[in-house]
Amino acid sequence: MQETYLFEVYVIYSVVAVGLTVWLARTLFRNGAVFLSDIFEGKPELAQAVNQLLVVGFYLLNLGYAFFMLKAHGATSSFAAVEVLARKLGFLLLTLGGLHFLNLYLFHRIRQRSHIATMPPPVVPHMNVNPGTASA
Repeated sequence: MQETYLFEVYVIYSVVAVGLTVWLARTLFRNGAVFLSDIFEGKPELAQAVNQLLVVGFYLLNLGYAFFMLKAHGATSSFAAVEVLARKLGFLLLTLGGLHFLNLYLFHRIRQRSHIATMPPPVVPHMNVNPGTASA
């Protein structure tokens, strides 16, 4: 019977996937707070609540995806186990990176939209016209 290294692959993958997700979520939480406080200026409770909700969604999505990808095949030697682990972690990192950039894009769009709403008119009005005196 051939020895497999799947248990070791599962343990290492799980530890690294959870560690990376926690580290990235903390980083996003800490640095995302700056963006959200700018977007929700004057409403710090709302900025904090949105930041918490984004982190919870990030955890759910990334950990769910990481454990969904847990199943491995072909780890019949230590070299094959390293290859399987590297492939799985590489794909997970690419996915986390893609989601991270999507998150940054959404922050940018939200921030851009909040600044457009508070911009002054492009031209300062020079006079006021009363509706009853305007001629057609």
